[in-house]
Amino acid sequence: MAKVAFLGLGVMGYPMAGHLAAAGHEVCVYNRTTAKAEAWVAKHGGSMATTPREAAKGCEIVFACVGNDDDLRSVVLGADGALAGMDAGTVFVDHTTASADVTRVLYAEADEKGIAFVDGPVSGGQAGAENGVLTVMCGGNAAPYAVVEPVIAAFAKSCRLMGESGAGQLTKMVNQICIAGLLQGLSEGLHFAQKAGLDGEAVVDVISKGAAGSWQMDNRYKTMLADDFDFGFAVDWMRKDLGIVLAEAETNGASLPGTATIDQYYKDVQNMGGQRWDTSSLIRRLRVLDKT
Repeated sequence: MAKVAFLGLGVMGYPMAGHLAAAGHEVCVYNRTTAKAEAWVAKHGGSMATTPREAAKGCEIVFACVGNDDDLRSVVLGADGALAGMDAGTVFVDHTTASADVTRVLYAEADEKGIAFVDGPVSGGQAGAENGVLTVMCGGNAAPYAVVEPVIAAFAKSCRLMGESGAGQLTKMVNQICIAGLLQGLSEGLHFAQKAGLDGEAVVDVISKGAAGSWQMDNRYKTMLADDFDFGFAVDWMRKDLGIVLAEAETNGASLPGTATIDQYYKDVQNMGGQRWDTSSLIRRLRVLDKT
């Protein structure tokens, strides 16, 4: 069992930290909104801190899952940041979906202090976090990864070291590229089926058993057919992630015309008022277009 800190108690971090406590680890939490940290402690035990530095003090591993690059910098760097409270030989694990650039910067900052930094973005969404079955893709050095992998197992069904610092974030970018493409294809397929007068559920029952099958099809087709999007991974979050993807593609020279187009489709959904709709709401955009 380890003494750990968890920074960020959003829809992902709150249950992830809970699984760490349930596994028997000694957990100290930090959240910008103190009331949420208080609620977490009331439910799971452990302790809370008012700054990342205080939370990190004396911990072997510090986990973070916050919103974006700026949020990550704010909990890691500065006088009240986690690195200021961590000892040499400890490990910082970042589960935020962030840019590879900020990951490399923070890796270097941590390394100067003798602290290991592992980027470990996750896939599986809120349900995966709540059920403890996330997929974690990591970047960093092998030795600290070996230390944190069995602890991460408290909330993950799969965890793998993908390469040096930033490799985890780059792998998550591939994940988001594929999800965006799958959802646009699924949206167009279901929309076509309904316009053609077919039974959408019957269509999926047949094609899901063949080469067209996917997790998105299995888990989203019913709500997409019902025009229900008040759950799951939000459009705003996907646009943030795709922005990171497209910026990285500018750097590495990857041509991503489909991803760039789907990013603009998500912008259309935002303009429809769908900032917090599930990412499968691309099908609603098609329905609206057909009415105009």
